[in-house]
Amino acid sequence: MVSIVKIIKIMSKGKNKTGKRKTGKKKSFRLNKQTLTNKIIGLYTNNPTELFNYKQIARKFDIKDDSTKGLITAILYELKDNGTLVEISRGKFKISKQGGYITGKVDLTLKGAGYIISEESDEDVFVAQSNLKHALNGDIVKVYLFAKRRGRQPEGEVVEIIEKSKVNIVGVVEVSKNFAFMTANSKQMPYDVFIPLPKLKGAKSGDKVIVRITEWPEKYRNPFGEVITVLGKPGENDTEMHAILAEFDLPYEFDKKVEQAANKVSEKITKEDYIARRDFRDVTTFTIDPADAKDFDDALSLQKLGNGSWQVGVHIADVTHYVTPDSIVENEAFKRATSVYLVDRVVPMIPEKLSNMVCSLRPNEEKLCYSIVFELDNNADILDQWIGRTVINSDKRFDYEEAQAIIEGGNGEFKDELLLLNSLAQKIRTRRFKSGAISFERVEVKFNIDEKGKPLGVYFKENKESNQLIEEFMLMANKRVAEFIGKVEKGKKAKTFVYRIHDKPDPEKLEKFSKFIQRFGYSINTSGHKNITTSINDLLDQVQGKKEQNVIETLAVRSMAKAVYSTKNVGHYGLSFPFYTHFTSPIRRYPDMMVHRMLTDYINGEKSKNKDQYEDMCKHASEWEKRAAEAERASIKYKQVEFMKDHVGDDFEGIISGVTEWGFYVELNESKCEGLVHIRELDDDYYFFDEDDYSIIGKRNKKTYQLGDVVKIKIVKADLEKKQLDYTLA
Repeated sequence: MVSIVKIIKIMSKGKNKTGKRKTGKKKSFRLNKQTLTNKIIGLYTNNPTELFNYKQIARKFDIKDDSTKGLITAILYELKDNGTLVEISRGKFKISKQGGYITGKVDLTLKGAGYIISEESDEDVFVAQSNLKHALNGDIVKVYLFAKRRGRQPEGEVVEIIEKSKVNIVGVVEVSKNFAFMTANSKQMPYDVFIPLPKLKGAKSGDKVIVRITEWPEKYRNPFGEVITVLGKPGENDTEMHAILAEFDLPYEFDKKVEQAANKVSEKITKEDYIARRDFRDVTTFTIDPADAKDFDDALSLQKLGNGSWQVGVHIADVTHYVTPDSIVENEAFKRATSVYLVDRVVPMIPEKLSNMVCSLRPNEEKLCYSIVFELDNNADILDQWIGRTVINSDKRFDYEEAQAIIEGGNGEFKDELLLLNSLAQKIRTRRFKSGAISFERVEVKFNIDEKGKPLGVYFKENKESNQLIEEFMLMANKRVAEFIGKVEKGKKAKTFVYRIHDKPDPEKLEKFSKFIQRFGYSINTSGHKNITTSINDLLDQVQGKKEQNVIETLAVRSMAKAVYSTKNVGHYGLSFPFYTHFTSPIRRYPDMMVHRMLTDYINGEKSKNKDQYEDMCKHASEWEKRAAEAERASIKYKQVEFMKDHVGDDFEGIISGVTEWGFYVELNESKCEGLVHIRELDDDYYFFDEDDYSIIGKRNKKTYQLGDVVKIKIVKADLEKKQLDYTLA
C-alpha cells in the first residue's frame, strides 16, 4: 500500500485542480496567521474554564521562534477586541461566554465556505472554509459562535463533525503515472479526492466513479479515497442516472440476498387467507394508473346497495402480508424508505418480484388487499365505513388517458362505473376546496426518450378528471384511516400513529410572497387560514396559462411549510385536514407499510406503540423522501440540459425564475428548461443583488432584472457534467 506521506509527496509534484503540472520550488510549511488563529480558538474552545497566556500557548503548539510568539500575542488581543476572548488578568485569557455552541447542518457555497442552518439560531451562521474542519455539505456539526459584531451576520467555527452526510462521492477520475485524483463537479464536494493507484478498482482516466473517503488528515486540504464502483463513461445514460442516484446516496440495485429472499415469497393464496378476509372478487373493480406503470398498488370497486347508496372500496396492495417484520426484504425497504422515480426509470423500494408481480393489483388475478370500504349517498356523503383485509380480482387495468377518454366521451368499458365514480369524486373535491384546501397542481415536465435514454421532446403532464378521480378517493382513504386512530373522545389519549403533516406557512415568507405578486397585479389575503387558502386558490386560477404561472406557483409552494412524516399530529394545512396519513401506496412508501402494521395491531387490541421509536422512523422516511425528490429533479435537469445541447446558439424567450448574488435564472416558456445568466455577463454596469426585492440592480443606470421579468436569452453552453445551462441576454 502506498503510504500517506508518499502520496503527499506525489501530490506536491503532481497536478493542480486544473490538471496542469505544478512548477517552481516546493514551499516550506509555515504556520500562517489564520491557521494559528484557528488553533488558538480551538485550544480555548476545548478548555472553556482554563486561562492561557502566550507562553503557555507557544509550549502547547511547540512554537519556539520569537516572531511566531509575537504573532500569538497579537492574535490574543485581536480575539479580545472582537469578543472571542476575555482578558482575566494581565496577559491571561479565557474564552468569552458570549459565544456558546449550536448544532446544525452545513450548507456549502460554491466557493467552499459554509452556512450552518440550525433551529438553535435565528440566523444562519457563516463559517469560513478554513474553519469548517473538513465538514461537507449536509454534515451535522457542532459550531462555536464567535462573539457577534454589530450589524454583521453571526460567524463561527466547526469544533466537531457529529454526523457525516456523505462518505461516498461521485466524480470523474484522472490517472497519471504515480497517482490518481477524482474531481466532483458538485458543491457537495469542493475538493479533489486523491486515490492511490492500487485503490482504483480498474478505473481509467475519464471514468465516472463512486469514491469512498478513507482518510482526511487535519493539516491537508484534500482527502484520500478509494474507488468502490466504476459507473462508466460520462454522457452514457445509465452512467449518468446511476451517478445521480449515488450523488444522493440512493441505491440503484438490490443486493443478491434481498433479491433471492423476494424470489422465495409465494404468491399462493391459502384457504386460511380466504376465510380471514372479506371477499370482493365478484365486485366490479379496476385500477387507473400512468400508462408506463408496472406496480399497481391501489384499485377501486363499485357496487350499488339495496338501500340505493353506493359501496366504494379503496383497495390497497397488502404488502405487509408478504414482507414480514425483521426480514431481509423488510430491512431493505425501511432503509430505502421510498421508490425513486427518475426520468427514465423507477428504482423500487422492494424487489420487482414483489412490487410488479406478487403485490401488484394486476388485472384478472386474485390479490390480497388492505381496504377501506365506504358507503356513500348520491351527494358523496359518507354514511358508513369499514377497514380490514380483503381479497379482490381486478376486472380492468386503465391508464389515465383511457379513463379520461371515457369520462369525456361517455363510451367505453365500465363507462357507467367510471362516470359515477367521477361524479362522486368531483363532489368530494368541490367540498374539499370549500373547506380550505389549496389547489397546488404544478406543471410536470416529462420527456419523450428513445431506447438509449436520449430525450427527443418535452411535454407537460396535465391533471385531468381521471387523475382527480383517483386522487380524491385516495385522499379520502388516507384521511379516514388517520381519523380512525387519531380522532378520540375528549379526555382520551390517541394511540401512537404515523401522520403525514403539513404545518402552517411562515408568516414572513407569506408576506414576502404577497409583496412580490403585487408587481403582476395580483394579491392575497394573509390574515386567517380560510382567507389565505381561498385567496391562494383564486391566485392559482388567475395565473393559469400566463407566462408568470410557473414562477408564481413555485414561490407559492416555497412560502409553505414542507410536508413530512411525524407521530406529532399538527394536521395537514395544504389539504385542510386535521388528520391525515399515508395508507394508499405501500409498494412505494415505507410509512404506508408502518400504517398498515399499526392498523392491524390496534384493530387486534394491542397497546400503543413506542412514540420515540416511531418518530425516529418518521424522520428517516422524511429524509429519504427528500433525497429521492432531489434525485428526481436532478435527472430532469440532466435531461433538460441534454435536450437543449442541440440548441446552443439559439434564442428563446423566458421568465426570470430565480435571482441570486451570482446572477439570475431564466425558465424558457417553450420547454421549462432553466439556465443561468451570470452576473458577469451583464457588462453594461456594475450590478448588485437585492435579496429583499428578488432583483439584480445596476449601480449606475439602475437597470433592474427582477424575478418574474420576461427576457430573451441565447443559450451559450450546455454543461452535462454540472447539469447546467448557461445563457446570455439576446
